[in-house]
Amino acid sequence: MRTVQAVAWKEIQVYFGTPIAYIVGMIFLVVTGIIFASGVVPSENNPFPEAALTAFFQSRWTIFFVILLAPTLTMRLISEEQKMGTIELLLTSPVRDWEIIVGKYLASLAFLVALLALTLYYPLMLFIFAEPDPGPIFSGYLGLVLFGASALAIGMLTSTITSNQIVAAIVGIGLIGALFVVDFSSDLVEGVASVLVNEIGSYAHYEDFSRGVIDTKHVVYFLSVTAVFLFLAIRALEFRRWR
Repeated sequence: MRTVQAVAWKEIQVYFGTPIAYIVGMIFLVVTGIIFASGVVPSENNPFPEAALTAFFQSRWTIFFVILLAPTLTMRLISEEQKMGTIELLLTSPVRDWEIIVGKYLASLAFLVALLALTLYYPLMLFIFAEPDPGPIFSGYLGLVLFGASALAIGMLTSTITSNQIVAAIVGIGLIGALFVVDFSSDLVEGVASVLVNEIGSYAHYEDFSRGVIDTKHVVYFLSVTAVFLFLAIRALEFRRWR
């Protein structure tokens, strides 16, 4: 585990040592701040707003930002090593393939969690000025972390299979987006196929978290997606080692 920690710490320093991290954080706070305000400030469409973060968790802009952010965070992790030629040095070092993938993945997950932590002042404001139900707030953040973790794992795979960072990001966004919206095609099929499509898609699994429902099935789903794509990323890196 020391090797995993060393790899993760190196990548974390890269994340927080560049202006891009702070620019992304600023944009994220601006976007989520607007979403939060629209859900709690009275308006013509919402004259009696609730003291809750439902609008924040269910907003398509929040989800869209995570779908864009995850591949952007992971696109350089392996692709850059391949492009710069340092991947050969990395693969010949006394570091296992799974330690490389897991270490870099944990660094990207830490950065995503740090971004979400910046939004904790939203529920803090609610608790100061109102009496919100803490259950849906906790479940909503749990859902975002799990969804983000699975999206980062997909991004790790796309970063491993190509040396082009832009291609890695575009393919990652496509895969994450397709997995999220595939639920909406369940109406086009019937029977077992419809149920299967619903189970494969991530929207239905995330939606319950955003409504305050924590179901073990949904937790297992996101953890399984994360594990599967990290496993595929490790195998892709191993293939490159022996190619």
